[in-house]
Amino acid sequence: MAPEISNTSMLLLIFFVLIPVSLSYIYALGLSKSIAWSSFRGVVQLFLIGYVLTYLFSLPPMIGISFMLIVMITVATFHASKKGVGIPFARPVIFGVIIGIEFLVLAMWLGFDMISFQPDQVIPMSGMVIGNSMVAIGLALERMKSEFKEAKGKLVAALALGARPRQASTILIRKIVKAAMIPNVDGLKTVGLVQLPGMMTGLILGGVAPVEAIRYQIVISLSIFASVSLAAMFVTVIFYRFFFNKEMQLVAIDNEN
Repeated sequence: MAPEISNTSMLLLIFFVLIPVSLSYIYALGLSKSIAWSSFRGVVQLFLIGYVLTYLFSLPPMIGISFMLIVMITVATFHASKKGVGIPFARPVIFGVIIGIEFLVLAMWLGFDMISFQPDQVIPMSGMVIGNSMVAIGLALERMKSEFKEAKGKLVAALALGARPRQASTILIRKIVKAAMIPNVDGLKTVGLVQLPGMMTGLILGGVAPVEAIRYQIVISLSIFASVSLAAMFVTVIFYRFFFNKEMQLVAIDNEN
């Protein structure tokens, strides 16, 4: 079992945070306030969620799990939709994509008895799937707006020559989906060699045998990879259409996030 971390030890971590804050100030990066605020906010959020989870774990599974999944999916939707400013129906579509992927993955986990329908198992694992899907969607939306803006001339030329929006956008769609998937593809290539993933590390620190911890890590790693792939593909295939009007003309969408 891992030793209990004291409050004094936690406070000492502040000195590590001060290092990047100081470097940002010295090199005039303009990130000092952002780093300090993000660190403080992250710590407070984690402590609060610790108490919330303790309460949710004491509730009946259906109530605790449903409540937390709704909160996580809603927050993920609002955060990811910030990257889609200017794109019509961004928020409801993103919400639908995330909730669909989450229930698909959850059905697989429960259907094949990988986990039990208990808050302490469903909530942490679902959080990883939802969080990574959120990041993938954000990357896809950001890249989409950038790619369509840079390729405006080529798209207009293709449309003028008779190409339909899907034909004109095929190459861009591939680039966007690939860019959103690259971080997870690279992560899978080095998992277990460069780093021991979070779930596996946590289980080992909790006293679980490494071989058993690896089984859980494989489940979550492949689930995250599939979720990220589906999220990037779905939002790209759905949202590229909004860059064209009914007359199949290119529409300018604000690139500010």
